[in-house]
Amino acid sequence: MRTVKEVAELTGISVRTLHYYDEIGLFRPTKISEAGYRLYDDKALERLQQILFFREFDMPLKDISAIMENPAFDRNQILCSQRKMLEAKKAHLERLISSIDDILKGENKMDFTVFDKEDIASMYDALVQNMPKEQREKLAGQYGGMEGYEKHFKENAESEQAQKNYAKLVEWYGTKEAVLDAAANPATPQIYAAYQNRLSAVMRKLSEKQGEDVHSFAVKEIIGEYDFVSKQLYQMKDITALMLEMAQEYRSNEKMQEAQDAVYGTGFTVYLADALEAFYQGK
Repeated sequence: MRTVKEVAELTGISVRTLHYYDEIGLFRPTKISEAGYRLYDDKALERLQQILFFREFDMPLKDISAIMENPAFDRNQILCSQRKMLEAKKAHLERLISSIDDILKGENKMDFTVFDKEDIASMYDALVQNMPKEQREKLAGQYGGMEGYEKHFKENAESEQAQKNYAKLVEWYGTKEAVLDAAANPATPQIYAAYQNRLSAVMRKLSEKQGEDVHSFAVKEIIGEYDFVSKQLYQMKDITALMLEMAQEYRSNEKMQEAQDAVYGTGFTVYLADALEAFYQGK
């Protein structure tokens, strides 16, 4: 068992912060000694480490608590996703450091375009590398070989409309580097399916709240979980812009409303749009 002071020294978190985590129920001591001291075992420290991983992505404490208390919480799956996001963050920081080094040397290579030929080539290589064999064979047959598909991909990617779409991706992801990282490290079909199942479970919970005030804590708690899973799925640190655009799409796209309402109930899609706007516009 470790005292709160020892945990603070081990983790670099202040004693005051650990006391606050206890007060809000996020990180409680394993036991309280007869003298009234907080004591923590290794299992508690493992929970604290998980909390710190979440905090690395600037996640609000209330969202961390809601996720960790969720019966569907999958520790290993979340850890794998967090590791992947941290690796992308590390690569991004390394590129920033390299850019600063170039500037200090008088070799400013900063590029303010959206995606140039080199970027598009990297995206193509990542796409093909992660593409299932069956899909590569289908494309090769359709375009007379992968060389033909590569030419088609790059010509399309350099078009004005494609560049506008890339600009939107940069807006959603925050930086061009983040978009390229996401393209180079896509989720496996298994992980993607797992996240989709998580999102479906969240939407089912939301459908049970349909009719309740979207500004209520219960609804915002569900959207907080939706926010977290979506960030993991799309590898985004801040998903606000994307979610607000999705909310607009849910309101205007009748086919999307018809498809989702058939699964979650009449009026659900518009209710989801209301809930997303209440959550993200209030952040």
